[in-house]
Amino acid sequence: MTKDIKIKDDLKKLAKETEVMLTESILRWRYKKEGGEIPDKETLKRDSRLITDKANRILYQKGKSILKEIKRAYREGKKWGSSN
Repeated sequence: MTKDIKIKDDLKKLAKETEVMLTESILRWRYKKEGGEIPDKETLKRDSRLITDKANRILYQKGKSILKEIKRAYREGKKWGSSN
């Protein structure tokens, strides 16, 4: 593995862990706000990972849809001679 790839992988891991920690803190805040019992640390971390993974999947799918529409609009614009 090259140095650049290792750095990129390390940054991805750091970003993922940061997302999970942020989600965990939001969940903890929500439980406190609603007066509910805060689950144990392992349950909270597991739930945070699940929520983060689901959010990333949704964003990935939506991003693909948006990119597809941008490409379609660009092709149609060229077809009609639009200079915008």
